Parts: sequence; C-alpha cells; structure tokens
Amino acid sequence: MIEAKEKKTRVLMVSVEYPPIIGGLGRYTHNLTKNLMKLGYEVCVACNEKGHGQFFGLSPTNAHNSDVLLKIVDKLHPDIVHVQYEHGSYGLKLDPLNPRKISTNIDLFYECCKIPVVTTFHSTYNFKQWISRVEAVKSAGQTGKLGIIKEYWKYILNYNSLHALDRLKLDQSEAGVVFSHYMARMVGGGNLIYHGAEPAVPKVPKKQAARRIFSLPEDGRIALAVGFRSAVKGWDILEKIQIPSGWAIVANSSKNEYGLNDEKISLRLQKRTGDFISLQKGFLSDEEFSILLYAADAVLLPYKLSSGSGVMFDGLAHGLPFVASDLPFFKEFSSKGLGITVKREPAAFADGLVTLDKDYEGCLEEVNHFREKLKWDLIATQHSELYERVLSSKKDVVGGTK
Repeated sequence: MIEAKEKKTRVLMVSVEYPPIIGGLGRYTHNLTKNLMKLGYEVCVACNEKGHGQFFGLSPTNAHNSDVLLKIVDKLHPDIVHVQYEHGSYGLKLDPLNPRKISTNIDLFYECCKIPVVTTFHSTYNFKQWISRVEAVKSAGQTGKLGIIKEYWKYILNYNSLHALDRLKLDQSEAGVVFSHYMARMVGGGNLIYHGAEPAVPKVPKKQAARRIFSLPEDGRIALAVGFRSAVKGWDILEKIQIPSGWAIVANSSKNEYGLNDEKISLRLQKRTGDFISLQKGFLSDEEFSILLYAADAVLLPYKLSSGSGVMFDGLAHGLPFVASDLPFFKEFSSKGLGITVKREPAAFADGLVTLDKDYEGCLEEVNHFREKLKWDLIATQHSELYERVLSSKKDVVGGTK
C-alpha cells in the first residue's frame, strides 16, 4: 500500500512590495520565500499588482487592504499568514487631534483573521528618530512653515500611539519576528531572527576585478553608500564630508518611489568631485549589488533613522564592516565588533573611517564570523522552526491539552 504523501505546510506571505518592485522589503521577502520553498513549504505571495506574486490588490493607498487579504485567505486556506509589517506599506494614518485614531489599512485583517498570523516588524522608532521622519517633508520645501509645525505636532502627538499600534499587532499575532534586541525592546517582544543576507553571485570576484566592472579606482580603500534618495538616509553627510587620505567614497542612490526631493539630493551628490564617485546607476539587481559590495572595503550608513538596515546586513554578508550613525540599532551591532558608530556629523564620519582603518583586520575577523549567521538557509530554517511551534501550539489548543 502506498502511503499518502504528507501535505506541505502552506504559507501566505504578505508584502506590498515584491520584485520587480524595487526596495529592500521586497528583496528580503523574495529571498525568504525562495528559501522556505527549498525547505518544502508551499509559499504564495500577496502583494501589489506590480509585483510577481500570486495574489494582488495590496497598496499603501488602498483603504480595503484588509478585505483583499481576508478574501485571499478564504480562497487559499493557508496554514499560516506571514505579514511583512512596515507601517507605511499599509497606509499608516496619523490623527492630528486624537492619537487613539491612529490606524493602518490592515488593522481589520488582524482583528478578523482566523488563521495563525506571524508578523515581521521591519521598522520601529525611538522619539528622536520618529520626529526625524518630518525631515523628508521639510527638506522637500513643498510645505510652508505652518504646515511643518502641524507635521511636527502630529508626529509628537502620535508617538506613543505608534508603539501601542505595534504592540497590538504583536498581541494579535501568534508570533512576532524582529531583527535586533533593540527592535524587540521597542516593539515589546518578538523572536530574534536576523535579516538574511548573502552574496548573489556564484563566483566571488577579486576586489580589483569587481572595481573594474564599475570603473572604480583599483587602489586604496572604498567606503560604499547606497540607498533611496531620501532625506532620512543622511545624504547630507556625504555632501560635506572631508574624505580622509587613502579612502574614496562611492555613492549609488536610487529613486524613492514615495520621496519628494529625489532630484535635489541627486544633483547635490553629482557636484562632488575628487575622491567622491557618484555612480548614478539607480536600483541595482541582486547580482550588480553583490559585485559592487565586493568592490568596497566598508559600508557608510549616515542615517537619521534606522531600525533594521538591510544594507548593513548585506555589507556584513560580503565581509564589510560599517561606519554608521550612533543610532541604537547600529550600536547593537558595533558592540559586537562589526563596525563603528559615530555622531551624525561629517567630521565624525571622516574620523570613523580613519579609526576603522587602524583596526580593520580585527574588525574583519568579527565580520567574517558573524556573516555565517546571516545565510538564507539558516534564516529560513529558523522561520520554519517558528512556524512549527505556532502550528503545534494551535493543535494543542484545539485538542484541549493547553
């Protein structure tokens, strides 16, 4: 008698952003999905119409995201729904008068979904970082002084409510995932599973060969800065830094789909000369990005806010230490000897590169040890173990043994 084949665990992966939509959130979700499927999971992706998922209808501006998801769940009957939760992806709404009205377009889904939900938190902010989000509006110059004051008031008023909203999402989930202990403290819990990252090229190119591909200088050290052209990414530091001897800075910025001041930032970066190289290649494919990382010696992260930097993890996966703003997220990883954090000032970042150079080999040793923890097969296995704990717990409840 032929035994029946064991049914695959079915996961509905929820992420508004998914390739070919550009962005780190989509890139992360795609890699996690791919590696879960290698473990034998059946994974279906719900995303925006521009993404290559299996189900569509999600958008930051769609007030009916919850209805869309509930219908997908009814049709698919997944065992687990895994939401990649980034506030803005689901239409975060701040109320300027009553902070208890803070909401997203996915709240109703969390209230009504009968399937176990796992939530990965991609962002959470302390007060200083939260207020820094107003900088994106302020620097665009499209809002008057009164409008900026109103924005600051709205963000100040809704700060505690934002964290209450995160805690509610965690409470409504069977499990949460965070990328750092700092994020766990801010969210109020969650399982620490690092942001996966590893090279996307099958053969590691030598540094000089990688540099030739991008027409970069073959001698000296290169610090790489990449990301969306957004005010919160700290491009102002790169516009003013006095680059120390022996170093060059390579910047590659890409259009921020939700940004307001892309072109202003782009033009200012292009004005720099000498040891500053602005590639202007836009959002890179996984393979191109991987080769560019192999061409560098360090990653620069002058962010005004960050709670889960994919670029930092990508750099570490390619053996690159970092020099970053002294934000709590980066400080957690600099304490492991993986990089240096400095005040968010041009002179401090220049000194940080000099300091990194002095102990580069020691830092590199720590990075090469840590990068093994970021491999996607390990990250997928940790998610698999979490899923099985969730499903086992639900079976115990149904069976009356819990």
